[in-house]
Amino acid sequence: MMNSTQVSYFTLAAYFDTGTFKYFYFMIVLSLYIFIVSINIFLIVIICMNRSLHEPMYLFLCSLFVNELYGSTGLFPSLMVQILSDIHTVPASFCFLQIYCVHTYGAVEYLNLAIMSYDRYLAICYPLQYNTRITSNKIAMLIAVTWLYPLLACIVTIYLNSHSQLCGNIIYKVYCDSHSVVKLACSESLVANIYGLIASFGTIFGALIFIIFTYIKIFLVCFSGSKQTRQKAVSTCTPHLASIINFSVGASFELLQSRFNMTRVPNMLRIFLSLYWLTCQPLFNPVMYGLNLSKIRMTGKSLISNVGY
Repeated sequence: MMNSTQVSYFTLAAYFDTGTFKYFYFMIVLSLYIFIVSINIFLIVIICMNRSLHEPMYLFLCSLFVNELYGSTGLFPSLMVQILSDIHTVPASFCFLQIYCVHTYGAVEYLNLAIMSYDRYLAICYPLQYNTRITSNKIAMLIAVTWLYPLLACIVTIYLNSHSQLCGNIIYKVYCDSHSVVKLACSESLVANIYGLIASFGTIFGALIFIIFTYIKIFLVCFSGSKQTRQKAVSTCTPHLASIINFSVGASFELLQSRFNMTRVPNMLRIFLSLYWLTCQPLFNPVMYGLNLSKIRMTGKSLISNVGY
């Protein structure tokens, strides 16, 4: 039995020898990371520079794009280093830092999608009262809670994990995650398990329940409203709904990977499933919102044209 303070590194055992193909995989991951960083920064700049986009929906989108940058940076640089490395180990301190980044990214994503659904709910169900219900102070408060709650809550998770007694240091994934470290504990920690359940319910399940509630209200208004109301709901809610479904599918893949025995599944597929929830949103959201929201699309074209001249 060894205490976690004696574990100086963790081994990421999901990696396998790819020979010279590692440079090919490296270039793919690097290209994805460059695209994610470029497109998300571009959209953040568009929203920040254009005052006509300083509306609640676009400010919440800006927060979402910042989170995509945050989550991607918590994964891709480490992934690229490991692809080129022959020894797939990471220092314990870095492993816990990555766990913190990965889990806060997921929580912020769900909470951000929840406040976006609340914004759509007010815009469609209470259009005449929208400006009085969603003030600048309320926007700032919602964004602050979206970020501060996960960042603070995850500190406790990291503390509990880093002070657990571990009987091994091998993680069967391509990155560090909390459940993999918990499975290395010599004995089950009741406190860690209870806190994990409460934190998960307060973020993921709490956000999903709230999103479902708002969309039930939205659909009821749409079915009983005019054709114009239905068209407005479809145009503004489709990207958001697609984003929620996409991220939930990715999170479900990760849940299956962490909680059930997947040894019969091919290694490459297991890697894909574990990475999908961290890469699907940073790639999906900028394309979905950039192409579907006309204001962002037109502002982006104008900005590119001005740069060209």
